[in-house]
Amino acid sequence: MTATIITQTYNFSAYMIYLPIVITLTVLVSQFLFKNSKTFMIDIFHQKEDIAMATNSLFKIGFYLLNIGFALCIIEFFQIETVERLVVALSKKIGGFSIYLGVMMLLNLLLFLKGRKLAMNKDKIRQEEIVES
Repeated sequence: MTATIITQTYNFSAYMIYLPIVITLTVLVSQFLFKNSKTFMIDIFHQKEDIAMATNSLFKIGFYLLNIGFALCIIEFFQIETVERLVVALSKKIGGFSIYLGVMMLLNLLLFLKGRKLAMNKDKIRQEEIVES
């Protein structure tokens, strides 16, 4: 007769804490980023608000899919047997995800700035052509 020892792990608790936090972080960052990017998008699309808002919505969906997908890919926790290890594991996962989310936000901002700069350069070239004509 063999005795099996069942040890309680906190893995399920880790998942139930991790998921709402990373999803909430993603939604908050996305809302903030894309609310404030409307001005850039309108400049990029030369005051064509309908195209700017449609493109902004597509960027937002892509941001959600990319970041929530990444959060799900890194979700795995290994044998968390104490509350202390639970806190440490969650801190590492959520902290790492927060850093990743910050980098993604900065990359999006750089894309918006680059797009705006290109749009302004096009406008400048068009105005110079009009003046020369």
